[in-house]
Amino acid sequence: MNPIHHAIDYVEFAAPDLEASTRFYAEVFGWAFNDYGPDYAGIRASAGEGEVGGLNPHAVAGSGTPLVIVYSEDLDATLAAVRAAGGRITEEPYAFPGGRRFHFVDPGGNELAVWAAQ
Repeated sequence: MNPIHHAIDYVEFAAPDLEASTRFYAEVFGWAFNDYGPDYAGIRASAGEGEVGGLNPHAVAGSGTPLVIVYSEDLDATLAAVRAAGGRITEEPYAFPGGRRFHFVDPGGNELAVWAAQ
């Protein structure tokens, strides 16, 4: 499944106790995970290929709000557009095993992230 430019692509949940969270979602929904060690668990797509989300033990827990992640074909152009529209960058672009991403807060106070496979 190829990501679509500027479409919601991934949802990330805070999981301070990664083991408890993966066990919970596996028992409740039958979800399977890609194990990245103590730092992350990717939620496998139901078709078995790719991921649709993840559990992040480093995310701030307790807000009750998952992190929505949007895909971009050009991360730097999207970053510039977020800044130009008045978004507040909370995490500058950084590398991760799948590419690069940044986080921002929109005018309503919602935090989102944008990623690119570059």
